[in-house]
Amino acid sequence: MLSPQSTETVRATLPAVGGAIGEITPLFYAKLFAAHPELERDLFNRGNQAAGDQPQALAGSIAAYATMLVEHPDVRPGAMLARIANKHASLGVTEAQYQVVHTHLFAAIVEVLGAAVTPEVASAWDELYWLMANELIALEAKLYQEAGLEPGDVWASMTVTGRQQQSPDAVSFTLRRTDGAPVGSFRPGQYVSVAVHLPDGARQIRQYSLSAAPGRDEWRITVKRDGEVSSWLHAELAEGGTVQVSHPFGDLTLDEAAGPLLLASAGIGCTPMIGMLDHLVRTGSDRRVLAVHGDRSAADHAHGEELAALTGQLPGATLHRWYEDGEGLVDLTGLELPADVRAYLCGPLPFMRAARAQLLDRGVPATAIHYEVFGPDLWLAGR
Repeated sequence: MLSPQSTETVRATLPAVGGAIGEITPLFYAKLFAAHPELERDLFNRGNQAAGDQPQALAGSIAAYATMLVEHPDVRPGAMLARIANKHASLGVTEAQYQVVHTHLFAAIVEVLGAAVTPEVASAWDELYWLMANELIALEAKLYQEAGLEPGDVWASMTVTGRQQQSPDAVSFTLRRTDGAPVGSFRPGQYVSVAVHLPDGARQIRQYSLSAAPGRDEWRITVKRDGEVSSWLHAELAEGGTVQVSHPFGDLTLDEAAGPLLLASAGIGCTPMIGMLDHLVRTGSDRRVLAVHGDRSAADHAHGEELAALTGQLPGATLHRWYEDGEGLVDLTGLELPADVRAYLCGPLPFMRAARAQLLDRGVPATAIHYEVFGPDLWLAGR
């Protein structure tokens, strides 16, 4: 926890820093990329940078962490840190990069706030930064250790063994390691990063959920055409092609206990749920499962037939579908929910916010509601 003196200083200056953080974070990224252009080209999502989403998400996470430390010093935002750590591990982030971030973040803070950054203020926020950074470094080191990997060494060449159109704008790829080694296991619900070299020479990375159960000889990902990397995969990655894929990470993983499940998704957010359902089928589960999915139409529903087939093979499963051209938006208010249900959400942020609010109103504890965010976590930034 923060020292008492730093706690008071951060509490006193949090309104000023929080009020300026929307100016600080874009300046930070400008300084970072000016000094290290390779990070913008080869590591960060330049689409999110251009749209301003990544600076907004960074601002939200810093503000959330600082607020938690001064208002609830004995509590840590574990879910937020776990999501960030898993994302960092999937990108191959290493400890040394936190010092690089520190240098340019604090330069931006000083430039924006000027004389207000006294030595006392600088020391307090420096302490807060390294508390957050060291928690993330420790979490990422544990993830690398559990995976049997050296920090940052997460990539392998994989060959496409199959390609299947799942909807007009979604295609799935099955993957095997190019070197012939086993693909390895993962936990249902996890994702991998995929790195591609684009025509302008940039190496861009995106995350995609594994859309089939572990324990197979291949991995499968499903990609919606939306952005420069996914568009490249749709246009260029054919059967027999190769691509760089990370070790699986992600903390939206299926609880192996015996309780009932709600698996709720919208759009391409169906992919981790398909992997979870496939796992439940392969392991002969008799858990009660409520599978919920929303989409624009039946024709747009990627893995629609597979979703119906998997739930049909589970004796305790029921399937509920909402299509905007018919039933409208997903509505959980009328579903019969077991008292001890554990909910998993994945899809566009407005869908997850609405679904989470409906579940909370129904009495489902916040600790029993889990969600996955792909791209910058704007949920935090908007709360």
